[in-house]
Amino acid sequence: MTERIALFVDVQNIYYTTRQTFGCHFNYQAFWDQLTAGREVVRAAAYAIDRGDAAQMNFQRILHNIGFEVRLKPFIQRRDGSAKGDWDVGITIDLLDAAPEADIVVLASGDGDFDLALERVKRSGAQAWAFGVEALTAQALIKAADRFIAIDESLLLRR
Repeated sequence: MTERIALFVDVQNIYYTTRQTFGCHFNYQAFWDQLTAGREVVRAAAYAIDRGDAAQMNFQRILHNIGFEVRLKPFIQRRDGSAKGDWDVGITIDLLDAAPEADIVVLASGDGDFDLALERVKRSGAQAWAFGVEALTAQALIKAADRFIAIDESLLLRR
């Protein structure tokens, strides 16, 4: 029987942690190819903030062409200069919704806020995998996952 997999990417988290650690971008195509080979994709979503600029729109097209559903929230600039654009609740709901349909649920994020969501995914019978930059991934998330895969050279775009 073919394994069923669901992929969820916290784009902002992966962008900033990969850039901070490696000084380059995450390779979404390599990520997709590595995880989906020989598996049936039941859901794949990438969560991002919509700033509406041309480069970002091109990136969103690339994600869509790879196979991701691109989920966007508007970028909100607060009066005090801070910004908001948090997908944590949306990602959590989608993780939990996908778990009964998948054998493996993958979350690409280093955010420890998702530890309880991964625990719940496991209780549904699916494996919970986490991908992240090891040095910047919360220990709670690593511990909650059945499998933690550190982002390495094979998942980077070097120019």
